[in-house]
Amino acid sequence: METIRACVVVVAAMVAAPAWAERPADFLQRFEAEARGADAAFSASAERGRNWFESRHGRDWSCSTCHTKDPAVSGRHEVTGKSIDPMAPGINAERLRSARQVSKWFRRNCRDVLGRECSAAEKADVVAWLIAAAPSTGDGQ
Repeated sequence: METIRACVVVVAAMVAAPAWAERPADFLQRFEAEARGADAAFSASAERGRNWFESRHGRDWSCSTCHTKDPAVSGRHEVTGKSIDPMAPGINAERLRSARQVSKWFRRNCRDVLGRECSAAEKADVVAWLIAAAPSTGDGQ
């Protein structure tokens, strides 16, 4: 009986797990709210996010150096050559689903591209752009 009860608990947890996953819109709302702490009128902009993603910010790389200018296609890390899955959550259902992963990758990649952490406003703009990304034309440009 204990084995059956344990199996039921495990299956119930597996079925409920997708409900625990965060949604891309959750991250957008969180970053927008944080950015409004510095500027009450802040509203995320997909266009600003796209421009920011493609800019080099005075350094050698932009986000698009590895991720491409089209978030609906796979990229390749400039140094390691490792394939990078598409960034757009509408194309890649794994994107923007875990606070741990979103925090890790913004922290790591912002340091590489900017030499510092990204601001909440920068994160909100990029997330807005990734959410708005249309299906790819396939050229990565």
